[in-house]
Amino acid sequence: MESTAIPSGTKWWSGGKSPFNVSYGKVMMWYFLMSDAFTFGAFLISYGTIRFSVNHWADPNHVFNSFPFAGHANLPLAFVSLMTFILIFSSVTMVLAVHEGHHMNKKGVEKYMILTIIGGLAFLGCQAWEWTHLLTGEHVAMLGDGTLSVLPTTVKMNPWGEALSNTELMGALQKTSHQQLVAIASTLHHGGAEAATHHAASSLTNQELINQIASSGLHATHTGPIAFGGYFFGITGFHGFHVFSGVIINIVMYIKTKLGHFDQRGHYEMIEKAGLYWHFVDLVWVFVFLCFYLV
Repeated sequence: MESTAIPSGTKWWSGGKSPFNVSYGKVMMWYFLMSDAFTFGAFLISYGTIRFSVNHWADPNHVFNSFPFAGHANLPLAFVSLMTFILIFSSVTMVLAVHEGHHMNKKGVEKYMILTIIGGLAFLGCQAWEWTHLLTGEHVAMLGDGTLSVLPTTVKMNPWGEALSNTELMGALQKTSHQQLVAIASTLHHGGAEAATHHAASSLTNQELINQIASSGLHATHTGPIAFGGYFFGITGFHGFHVFSGVIINIVMYIKTKLGHFDQRGHYEMIEKAGLYWHFVDLVWVFVFLCFYLV
């Protein structure tokens, strides 16, 4: 078999400015997003492993059923759906900003970047309200001694376990102290109107409080796995930090657009790279939404 002679000095690959047919900056952004995807993937896989290794996990229909200014109305997943819509809307406006940048339309880029920034800030505001609601202790759960208490959701306390049956609820109410019965009654809405205030509830007898609470349709639970709070606040907080970082980046991009820096360069590629990061943040939220709010 004859061998083919290879001319000396042959260059197998000469490199070049753009071996992937994209700029260096875009390639590095894709590398960064890939590494960040691995980080989020590891967190979510870890969460899924713990989530499905225990018998009773927090029911998202009860954990995430509140809405701002709606009192104790039972609106499962309504608020997080609004948050998701806001983030998707901001992703659309970012696409439009990139589109205007391709056409060298400075005013168009400014308009859509402002809308994207507003969307990001609105999402962060919604997440701040959600965290505050979970941390303020308006959730009724049964303690180890069989009594009921109003508990917060933290990284060390998870009141969202298996729901109490009517029999368990009545038994726990009978064991609960007057002070805790007053605290529970003060957090409820009864018959569509606000329940007794703390001062008014404190004047009622234990049996009157028990009757009021039992007739209110209170959803009380056993305490659940502590891991829920740690994973929820850890992963949603990590994602929220990414959203916050994206908002800062977008503000910087808006300022540079306003000052005409990209017109001087002759292209708006920086807007496109910021858009890649923003779309990644939106995509990650889809998986966070699936894991915590739907499953």
